[in-house]
Order: sequence, then C-alpha cells, then structure tokens
Amino acid sequence: MNYKYIILTLFSCLLFLNGCKPAGNNKTKTLSVTIDPQKYFLGTIVGDHYNVNCIVPSGANPESADFSPSQMMSLDKSAAYFKIGYLGIENTLIDKVTKSNPYLKVIDCSEGIKQIGDPHIHCGEDGHDHSHAHGHAGGDPHTWSSVKSARIIVENMYKAILELDKENEADYTANYEKLTTEVNKTDSIIKSYLAKAPSKSFIIYHPALSYFADEYGLTQYSIEHEGKNPSPSQLKELIDKAKAEGVKTVFIQQEFDTKNAETIAEAIGGKTIPLNLLSYNWSDEMIKIAKALANE
Repeated sequence: MNYKYIILTLFSCLLFLNGCKPAGNNKTKTLSVTIDPQKYFLGTIVGDHYNVNCIVPSGANPESADFSPSQMMSLDKSAAYFKIGYLGIENTLIDKVTKSNPYLKVIDCSEGIKQIGDPHIHCGEDGHDHSHAHGHAGGDPHTWSSVKSARIIVENMYKAILELDKENEADYTANYEKLTTEVNKTDSIIKSYLAKAPSKSFIIYHPALSYFADEYGLTQYSIEHEGKNPSPSQLKELIDKAKAEGVKTVFIQQEFDTKNAETIAEAIGGKTIPLNLLSYNWSDEMIKIAKALANE
C-alpha cells in the first residue's frame, strides 16, 4: 500500500475543503428588509455582524413593486425577513418565499403601531385622525414616516436581533441606544421647526404622511382622490381650502404624477417640495419635511 500517496491525497482534500469555506461568517449571515429606511435602522443596530439586503430597489413604489428572481433568492437565503408591516405586497412575497423556505423567520416591524385610516381605529391623543387620507384600502402603510412609529420599529428590530444572536447582545444594545438617541434628536429638531410653521396644514399627492401629521397635530390634504387623479371640481375645492388655511407647502413624490401638485402650488402661491420617504437617510428626510413646513 502506498501510504505516501494516501497522505498526499488526504492533505489535498483538506486544502480543497478549507479553500471552499466562506471567507468570514459575516458574508454568510444576511437579513432582509423591504425598504431602505428599514435598512438604515437595522444596519445601524447589527453593525458588521450581518449583511442587510433591501428587497425594493431605490425609486420603486413599495406598494406595487415586482420582485426579481435574484431578489427572491436573496430573501430565501436570509436568516430573517423584517417586513415593514402593512404593505400588501409583502404578504405576496412571504407566501412565495415560504414555499421554498418554510423556516424563514418573519418579523413585523410595525407590530404595536395602530394603522391610521382604518375605520375601526381612532388615532391620535385627541381621538381624531388628522390625515384626511384617501387612496389606501384599509389604511396608510407608511408607518416609518413619523418619529413615534420609528421608535417602535427600531425596538421591534432590536428585540428580534437579540433572539437571533444573543452572543453579540452588548454590541446590539450599544448600537440600539445610539440609534434611539439619534431618533430622539430628530424629534427635537422637527418640533423646533414646526413651532415656527405658519400653517398646520399641507398638501401631498399621495397621502403618505398620515403618521407624521397625526404625531405633530398637522392636517394632511391628499391631491389624489380614492387612489385616482382628482376631477376639476375636486381640484378647485382643494385649492379654495388651501387658500383659506394659508397652506403654502405641496409635497411631491418621485413615483407619482407631479402636474396637479405644481398646478395647486402655483394657484395658492406656494411651493412644491420633493419628498422621498424611501430614502436611506431617514433622519434627514424627516427633518426636511418640518423645515419645509416652517418655510425655511
């Protein structure tokens, strides 16, 4: 028996197997989220311990996005999926993925947040819904568009991560506390701007700021009516109401038509402000909204 040959063969096999090992655990540990603001929150909490994969590409509408095979594959390989909560498209996505990965852990980031727009739910401390939102069947899914909701989303993420990886709890806790401090600072800056706002009302094409309006006692007027472009009479009614209330801010979103928004802004002597609620820079976007309302 050629022992030298056997030893060389075994040694070669070991080298091959070692070379096939992942370069590091971080590259094999992936978490998935639906939108970029979640990616920012979760990425801040987990640091280098996990990669965070975002399902909806930048600029796409998360309420009607189509998912590519590569996106589905990335989700299928994830240790957990953090859904934002009230987007109907997420349920379709989960149904597809769980067929190939029935053990995928799904975390609802909006658990504990009352959905605004649901006729069975009264929102706000005064018991009123300040959103005047139309176009969302069952309610507004944009829960991340307020500081109060963001705190809940971040806490839900933090608790879920501790269940997934207790070993690195100290790192996660430090990152979570740092993120919470930033969220609280964002809240203070928003309040300072809103205190100077000449009007407590604003206009937006698609009613995506219901939670922001509810938290800070503002009134949101939606240009679209029940998910459709407004009629000439509805447009005139909105313009008259805006003039009466001194509204000067009209928010426009890149994924929706801006023509009616520009028409309204011109009619009321106001200005259009681009809005990107899907921005990775969540704090900057929230402050931008308050700054616009303060006319600064």
